[in-house]
Amino acid sequence: MSDAPVTVPPLAEGAESSIPSPAPTVHRSRSGPAANVWRAVARNRKAMIGLGLLLVFVVVAIFPGQIAPEDPQAEIYDPGLGPSWHHLLGTTAYGQDIFSQLIWGTRLSVVIAFAVGGLATALAVIVGVSAAYLGGLGDGILSLITDVILVIPIFPLVIVIAAYERNAGLFTLIVVLGALGWSYGARQLRSQTLSMRNRDFLTAARVRGERKLYIIIFEILPTMTSLIVAAFLGGALYAVLTAAGLQFIGLGDPNSQSWGTMLYWAENNEALGAGMALWAIAPGVCVALLGAAFALVNYAFDEISNPALRPVGRRARGEEKR
Repeated sequence: MSDAPVTVPPLAEGAESSIPSPAPTVHRSRSGPAANVWRAVARNRKAMIGLGLLLVFVVVAIFPGQIAPEDPQAEIYDPGLGPSWHHLLGTTAYGQDIFSQLIWGTRLSVVIAFAVGGLATALAVIVGVSAAYLGGLGDGILSLITDVILVIPIFPLVIVIAAYERNAGLFTLIVVLGALGWSYGARQLRSQTLSMRNRDFLTAARVRGERKLYIIIFEILPTMTSLIVAAFLGGALYAVLTAAGLQFIGLGDPNSQSWGTMLYWAENNEALGAGMALWAIAPGVCVALLGAAFALVNYAFDEISNPALRPVGRRARGEEKR
């Protein structure tokens, strides 16, 4: 047989070709858990308000000298002055500028919040995630320790420890608060890890022969990003309020520059009754705002990680009524 060329008759005008066209290319986004969390945060009003407040405090903590160039400890002004252009919040009973103290005190308060939150989160991840995945006797012992710390009233215990370490430095305060503030986050992370132990992707990782440390770091932790962030925010909120409370009752370093020490000296000099109300009100408002910022972001991450807590929109409520 001869290999004769095969001719294909041309299609008539208006006739559709029966040859299927190639499927369009679908571009799949490879966004990871962090990108998904950010998109969820950007759509949450509480998270955006809280992040905005946090950004303001972080900027003030980084650049206090550009905002308030005066020395906050300098006793060079007339005591008890009211608010003016030169002293926006007035002066203390010792002739110090209150506005400068407030700005410079932001740095220490923010450092305590982030340091304690980071330490408490690290301990919560180590105890909660690792113990739950590994199981056995270690899980039982760590769970017992977590339950004991959960039922202990933390603030009275911190007061007792701070009383023995009176006028302790910043490092001691951070270690004490971080070592006692991880239990609630560890309990949440442990529960989530136990619910994931038999998931298909973890079983596949074990079949591939992956090490347990690899599975914990690269398989389990990325799926719990929102819970880990929520644990950090809860620890930071606890640190802000507890540190300010300890410094207010005189169990911190009175020579440090923070909002809690401002409240301590204002209370000792009866600022509210001596016409220096802003000396006590301004740091209290800042403590409340920083705590509210962490709380708003924490509530937002609770809604992101738990669909049952997400608010129902107006349109959805209208459809339910129908």
